[in-house]
Amino acid sequence: MAPTGTERMFGRDEVIVSKTDLQGRLTYCNDVFCRVSGYDEADLLGRPHNIIRHPDMPGSVFKLLWNTIERGEEIFAYVLNLAADGAHYWVLAHVTPSFDADGTLVGHHSNRRLPARGAIREVEPVYRTLLAEERRHQSGPQAATAGLALLQSLLAEQDTTYEAWVWDITNRYAA
Repeated sequence: MAPTGTERMFGRDEVIVSKTDLQGRLTYCNDVFCRVSGYDEADLLGRPHNIIRHPDMPGSVFKLLWNTIERGEEIFAYVLNLAADGAHYWVLAHVTPSFDADGTLVGHHSNRRLPARGAIREVEPVYRTLLAEERRHQSGPQAATAGLALLQSLLAEQDTTYEAWVWDITNRYAA
């Protein structure tokens, strides 16, 4: 689906929840996920989570996200998603690795909340800069790597990390 430019909102007290296997295929999605994304649960389960990936979301942020959770660490990230009807919606995602009783990584769990408008206004120009860099490269992996290098450079100039940057923005606009 092509983006329509229509923004979809959801309640501040609502949480979008999903779980994926190690290949990123959806194994669980709650009713809020279904409603906001515009997909039926049957259309989501077993499909790659990137079914909701917006083309204006930098691949470098997803590369950082995957690198982090594959190390067994959690990450908070601002993410722009695409609904089934072309509407978009922003989330503040908290993605964690899921382990079985033996401590083996078996998948990932994500809770997403509605971010503050001011936070989105701060994130958008950075993501546009990353996208511009990524679009200079032919392949997706090269683009994501180049975008991540740029993101890390931008953050280093501010003497911060992605996690600290996200929390700084989030705390600045906390209600």
